[in-house]
Amino acid sequence: MIQHFLDWFAFLQGWLFESVVEPFLFYTGMGEYAEDAFEGVEWFLAGACEVAALFLVLRPLEALIPAQQMSDRAARWNDFVYTLIHRLGFFTMAVFFTLDPIMDHVAGALRMEGMHPFNLESLVTGMSPLASFLVYLVVLDFFDYWFHRGQHKFRWWWALHSLHHSQRNMNLWSDDRNHLLDDLLRDVYLAVIALAIGVAPSQYVLLVSVSRALQSLQHANVRIHFGRIGERLLVSPRFHRTHHAVGIGHESKGRELGGCNFGVLLPVWDQLFGTANFATGFHGTGVRDQFERVAADGSVRPARDYGRGFWRQQWLGLVRLFESISRRPRGTA
Repeated sequence: MIQHFLDWFAFLQGWLFESVVEPFLFYTGMGEYAEDAFEGVEWFLAGACEVAALFLVLRPLEALIPAQQMSDRAARWNDFVYTLIHRLGFFTMAVFFTLDPIMDHVAGALRMEGMHPFNLESLVTGMSPLASFLVYLVVLDFFDYWFHRGQHKFRWWWALHSLHHSQRNMNLWSDDRNHLLDDLLRDVYLAVIALAIGVAPSQYVLLVSVSRALQSLQHANVRIHFGRIGERLLVSPRFHRTHHAVGIGHESKGRELGGCNFGVLLPVWDQLFGTANFATGFHGTGVRDQFERVAADGSVRPARDYGRGFWRQQWLGLVRLFESISRRPRGTA
């Protein structure tokens, strides 16, 4: 069955490229990019399959066993816009294929100096494709954990990343609800690491697809956990919901910055570095400053507006970023 799917996928990729993409490239004089465009079609189709599979599997589960009742269905549709932008491959593909020739140039320069580029698979002879895939997945997840911790450590970075946490109706599309600048930083970071350790472009597509599918499950509005042992092997919806919980997952000792459960796929990094919280509840999500608060002196701090539409959310993210850099007092923006 898997082979039939792969054959169908390859046929569809070839047909779409030859019927639509290739003619467009030659018509516009961009035929030199044909090879990259062919791989780009693979990204697009992989993303389309992802979106369809997620809808067919996770939406029914969200309806049957929700972790919380949806209070704003429009917010879920807005998250779906983010998903289409990212899952259809345009954003990640542009970053990866922009960096690929740069890394090739660097590798060529190193060879001229008698230095050979590092390749993770070369460390173990006879490594099977599945084993190398899992090794790459673990290595990239390790670096992703530290990237995620950085998003919660530096005030300017949190100003961007807080958009992701501002969804009070977390759902299967919420994984992609990020500021584009924040996503650009992450995609460049992971693409550089992937290229540096020898990940092939076609393999990178599959690595990203598997990671994104698991992250969609983590963000889904479902009352699911993996049990005492499973929770410590793979990030579950309950484990990650704790990370999104107001005043728990992205705050530390009363401070805005900090938190717990930063693991993207594997909770082992949180366990090793002391940031794991295996709470058993399904808490409400959001950011504390979205709620009106009364200060010790009796004054009322107004709730921060994170925006409702895509463009408004992107703009307010930049406002928060410039506020954090200039250290101006927080307004209501």
